[in-house]
Amino acid sequence: MSSPVVTRFAPSPTGFLHIGGARTALFNWLYARGRGGRFLLRIEDTDRARSTPEATAAILRGMEWLGLEHDGEIVSQYENAPRHADVARDLLARGKAYKCFASQEEIAAFRETAKAEGRSTLYRSPWRDADPASHPDAPFAIRIKAPLEGTTVIRDRVQGDVTIGNDQLDDMILLRSDGSPVYMLAVVVDDHDMGITHVIRGDDHLNNTARQMMVYQAMGWDIPVWAHIPLIHGPDGKKLSKRHGALGAQEYQAMGYPAAGMRNYLARLGWSHGDDEFFTDAQALDWFDLDGIGKSPARFDLKKLENLSGQHIAVAQDAALRREIEAYLAAAQLPALTPSQADGLERAMYCVKDRAKTFPELLEKAEFVLTSRPIVPDDKAAKHLDTVSRGMLRELTPQLQTDSWDRDSLEDILNRFAEAQGTKFGKLAGPLRAALSGRAVTPSVFDMMLVLGREETLARLNDAAAG
Repeated sequence: MSSPVVTRFAPSPTGFLHIGGARTALFNWLYARGRGGRFLLRIEDTDRARSTPEATAAILRGMEWLGLEHDGEIVSQYENAPRHADVARDLLARGKAYKCFASQEEIAAFRETAKAEGRSTLYRSPWRDADPASHPDAPFAIRIKAPLEGTTVIRDRVQGDVTIGNDQLDDMILLRSDGSPVYMLAVVVDDHDMGITHVIRGDDHLNNTARQMMVYQAMGWDIPVWAHIPLIHGPDGKKLSKRHGALGAQEYQAMGYPAAGMRNYLARLGWSHGDDEFFTDAQALDWFDLDGIGKSPARFDLKKLENLSGQHIAVAQDAALRREIEAYLAAAQLPALTPSQADGLERAMYCVKDRAKTFPELLEKAEFVLTSRPIVPDDKAAKHLDTVSRGMLRELTPQLQTDSWDRDSLEDILNRFAEAQGTKFGKLAGPLRAALSGRAVTPSVFDMMLVLGREETLARLNDAAAG
C-alpha cells in the first residue's frame, strides 16, 4: 500500500504572496487534496534581515482568500535550526561530511585564479581527506562529501530525467563556521521531517535538486517525487514583473476578482485537462495531475482571467457572492455595505451577476438597489426625464397600485399602459430606468421593480414625476 501524499508550500516571508507562489501553492493543494493527502505550510524565514511578520501575515491572507487551507501547524524553518545543525554533525560523525578550515579569502583567491586561467571555479577543499590530526584549532565549516564520479539523475515528473555529471557538484557547505545551517540543508531536513512525499515547486529550484539529493542519500532518506513547474511569464514572453501589472494575489482580490475564478485561472496556467477552460473546484481536484503540467513557461493573460471570473460569478450562489463582495470591499478599502444594502444586493444578485466579469462591474449594475432616494439621474438618464415622460410617469403611478407585484402582472400593466399611450414599451423603458436608478444602462425595468418592491418603486416614480 502506497504512503499517503504529503505536499508543502514553502514561501519566504519577504513580501506579498506572488502570483507564481499562489499557483505553486494551488498545485500542491490540488495534488494533495485530490488524493486524500495532506497539504502543509512552511515559512522559510531563515533570512532574518528580510523576513517580517507583516510579510508572513500577507502570505497567509492571500492563501486564505484563495481558499488554500493547510493542515497542521505552520512550520518555521528558523526555529528548526538546531535540528538542521544536528543533521550536519551526524553526517560529520558518520564520515559523510568533513571539517573545512578554508577561509573565505582563500576560496575567493582560488576562484579568481581559476577564472583568470580559464579553469573550473568549482572549489575542491584540501581538507576533504586531511588527517584529523592535522586539523588546526580554528573555526571550520562542515562540508558534505559529494560523489566524485558518475552522474546524478533527477527523475522529474514535469521535466523528465535530468542528468548531471557529479564532477559538476561541489562539496556543499552544510554548516557555516559560525554554526548556522545553510538553506540547502534546512530545506531537505524540513521536507524529510515533515514527511513530504512530493516536492512541487518552480523550475528555478531545479539546479538545487542534485545538491539536495546528496543530503538525502548521505542520510539514507527516501527521496521525494520531484515536479519542477515552469515559471509564469507576461504576455510579452518575459518573466512576470511589475510592468505586466499586479503581482500579488491579494491585489487581485482588491481589484474585484472572485477567488473561484482566480483558482480556475491559476490552475490553467501551465496545466491542462484536454480543452477544458472553465471548471469547478470539484473538477479541478478530480482532474489535477502532474502529467498535465507543460514544460514551457505559461503566459499571464488578463483577458482570460476576466472571462473565467465572469463565468464563476454567473454560477455562484447568491449568499456566497454577497459574502465575497463584502470581503472585496474590505480588501479594496472601500466603504462597507450597510445591512440593508447587502440584503438588497443579495435580492438583486439574480439579475446583476450575469456578464459581470468583476465585482466592480457587478456593483455598477446593482447601483439601483444600493443607492437611496432622492435618485439623482446622471446626464444620459436625465435626457429621458423631459416634460412628456414625467407626465407619463404621473399617469402610470396610480395603475401600479396593485396587490399583484409579480413579473407577469407588471409586464401586463406596463404593456397596456404603453399601448394606451400609443407607443411601445421601449419608449417607456428609458424614463423608467432613469426614475428607478438614475442610470441609462441597468438590469431590466421589471427586475428592478421586483427587487425594489412596490413601495420603493412607487416612491421613486413619484419623485421623478414631480421633477
